Amino acid sequence: QVQLVESGGGLVQAGGSLRLSCVASGRSFSTYVMAWFRQGPGKERERVARISWNGGSADYAGSVKGRFTISRDNTKNTVYLQMDSLKPDDTAVYYCAARRRDVTTYEHWGQGTQVTVSS
Repeated sequence: QVQLVESGGGLVQAGGSLRLSCVASGRSFSTYVMAWFRQGPGKERERVARISWNGGSADYAGSVKGRFTISRDNTKNTVYLQMDSLKPDDTAVYYCAARRRDVTTYEHWGQGTQVTVSS
């Protein structure tokens, strides 16, 4: 079983930056595809970024491309989301998620961390 714990959320002004971290328990972290999702007030959950098991590839939602960067450190069982040039529309609860490479559904979720961007 994989447990995920996010941290790094908070209140920031528009144009500012935050870095989210997600630490995973368990020995299989390096085999999982990792992703960050978010759900803003009154909005559906969307996948923000995804990174392959070895960090070799990543992809982003169009709304964050060029501003957010996902990375991982398999020696620390940690995935990061660097968020720059934040906008009020980025306000949301951000969730870390993990799935095995041979499935398409994210099986493990963190509890979420709140990011609030003020204008």
